[in-house]
Amino acid sequence: MTGPLSQQRGRADLIRMKLVVLGATGATGIEIVRQAIERGHSVRALVRSARRLESFAPSIDIIEGDLLDAGQLARAISGQEAVLSAFGPRQPRRKQRLVGPFARALTHAMDQVGVTRLLILSVAFLFRDSLLPPAYALGQLFLRHHVADCADMEAVVQGSGLDWTIVRLPQLTNRPRSATYRLGVQHLPLMGMTIPRANVAEFMLQAAEDRSYSRRIVGLAR
Repeated sequence: MTGPLSQQRGRADLIRMKLVVLGATGATGIEIVRQAIERGHSVRALVRSARRLESFAPSIDIIEGDLLDAGQLARAISGQEAVLSAFGPRQPRRKQRLVGPFARALTHAMDQVGVTRLLILSVAFLFRDSLLPPAYALGQLFLRHHVADCADMEAVVQGSGLDWTIVRLPQLTNRPRSATYRLGVQHLPLMGMTIPRANVAEFMLQAAEDRSYSRRIVGLAR
């Protein structure tokens, strides 16, 4: 299914949850934290350095630690209701393996503490049937190792038994949140070249709140 999603939700409709945000110091992670606070959620972030989240410090629980350590992840996730992950390399490097090992540590940690809801970001380059844009071909041409790392991550998540939603994204932008955006289940919307980070954060939070798109791979685009 592909169609526009409205950004307008009344405050009365919001559900308060205990959320863990991973990758919270990246541009998309910061946007997730910001909107989660606006929506009234309790937010915890496990980060290597708390410096980039100092402006949120009075409103969220910040834990410094290693996101590749299952034990530290388990301690941060324990007692929470959902995990929202924007974790990934800021600049993908040749032959780097990061999100695959992260997924193994994360799914093990979630299993240990009994938290099942996971929303995690991936790349639109994994949509093999996308012709406009030719996402898979572009990924193999320019970011083959990063795409392979993301494919490994997705395989780990899908095999975990968790209540997951994988969100595959085209190019992210810092544009203001759009009033509408497009969503495809198991495919990238036609001509889906970009998506604002603000729209990604809004979708992830809404999907966490109403548990929509459980065990689905979703593509987002303007």
